[in-house]
Formats: sequence, C-alpha cells, structure tokens
Amino acid sequence: MANGMIVIDKSQDWTSHDVVAKLRGLLHERRIGHAGTLDPMATGVLPVFVGRATRAVEYAAEGEKEYLAGLRLGTVTNTQDTTGTVLSTKQVCVSQHTLIGALPHFTGPTHQIPPMYSAIKMQGKKLYELARKGIEVERKPRPIVIHALTLEAQQSETDFLLRVRCSKGTYVRTLCHDIGTYLGCGGTMFFLQRTMAAGFTLEDCISLEQLSALSQEARNRALLPTDRCFLQYPALTCTEEEERRFIRNGTPYPCQAPEARYRVYGADGHFLMLGQVSNGKMVTEKSFFQVMT
Repeated sequence: MANGMIVIDKSQDWTSHDVVAKLRGLLHERRIGHAGTLDPMATGVLPVFVGRATRAVEYAAEGEKEYLAGLRLGTVTNTQDTTGTVLSTKQVCVSQHTLIGALPHFTGPTHQIPPMYSAIKMQGKKLYELARKGIEVERKPRPIVIHALTLEAQQSETDFLLRVRCSKGTYVRTLCHDIGTYLGCGGTMFFLQRTMAAGFTLEDCISLEQLSALSQEARNRALLPTDRCFLQYPALTCTEEEERRFIRNGTPYPCQAPEARYRVYGADGHFLMLGQVSNGKMVTEKSFFQVMT
C-alpha cells in the first residue's frame, strides 16, 4: 500500500486535479491529495500526498509559497492572465527603476480582491462559473502577505519577470493586474512557475513523464516519507509502552519536554504523529501511523 508524498513538477495545461487522477492510476491508491492548487497555465512545484500521508495536506497548504511570474504591462484581460480576453491595451513607458520603486507598495501584510475567474464559492456557485455567464459579483478583500517581491529580469519593453514569496491564498495574477493598475498602464500575467511550496523546491520535483517511465516498485520508492513536511519541528522518541498504551489510542501521556509542537517517533524509528506538549502532557495533534487490523 503506497504511503508518503511526492513533489510533482506540474506541466502547463494540466490541472492539479488531472495530476491527482494520473497518480491514482500510477500508484494504485485512491487516497491522494495535493497542497495548493495550480492553474492549468502554471507550472512547477505541486506537493502531492498519498495514502495515510493525505492527513498532512492541511499543514503543507498553509505554508509560504514562491513563484516566478511574468508581468506584461499595458494589457488588461478578463482573467488577469494571457489566457483570457483582452479588455484594453495601452502604450507602456515604464522603466525598471519605476517598476522597482512600485514593488514596496505591494509587500508586507495587505488585502487582495479575489479574481472572478477563481474557484472561490459564493452563494453555492464557483466564481468562474458566474464569470463565464458574464456575471460579476462583489468580492470582499482577503488578507494576504507578500513576504518578498523582486524584479528578476526585463524581457522586453512590456514584459518583466518577478519573484514573489507569499502566503496561502495569494493570487499572483491579481498581483500582476494590481501592479499594472498602480502604474497606470494596466497589467496581466503571461507566465507562472511555482518554485517553492511546503518547503520543497524544483530540485525536489519529478515530472509525471519521469514517474510513468519507472517500474511500479521504483514509483513506490520515489515516495518521500511524510515527516519531510515537518522538519521545522523538533523530534521526540517515545517508548514502546507509550506508543502502545497512549499514542495508538490517542490518549495524552506525561511528557517533560518544553511546550512546543513535535515530530514523535516510535522506538523503532517510525514516524507516528505530530504532537503538542502542553501542561506536562503530550497530546496527539495528527497521527500518521498505519492502523493495525
């Protein structure tokens, strides 16, 4: 039975759901989930969780993400990227110096209005379903954090590459649109590659083509251990008795470690759970051991 995680380098024109469906066939496991949806236009890092490891998705999705994004100034589209219909164009007279000067306006804690072409639900309908019918509804700004925003290169008079490190829930195409609005010429996104998510980078990735070429045994070996997601937390090892009496029953047990979140391992070295020490007791936050039948 496949258990663990794998970091896929998603190709353009694949949805995140397409990737999950393909992996279900390759790994012969129905329990598969991903951390952080990528639009079909986007490529790059897509952490995918298999089997019991799907319990880690919620933690991986919360982390910071980094992108390399293409900003095209002078063009506005209905989707805020170049897959959409062009709504307006303007001549661009923006220098690198001017663009760099504008970027601090978008860094730090801020608010962002989600685009109409998104999967956010309002009144039971996904926004993109309404947008495709020509319906636009009011969206409330949502809090996000842009941790870092830098200009990487200028490719033409209108096209610039930006590196964006941001919080969960950030729409990079909306960021491109908003930067264009701020500069007075409009903007849209023409390229997007996620370079980091859940602490994993492009160096950790494997493509679906590469995975498909492997034997079934090699595919299973390509799965990373689930605890790779939690290396930022200190590790503790429990005794066999603590595992048997408490952890496998979800029961708190005495623990004198400082109050914090921990990776907890069994005496045999197997990753058992993510736990929290509070008031001298270790409490299970999320278990990852295989249930014995």
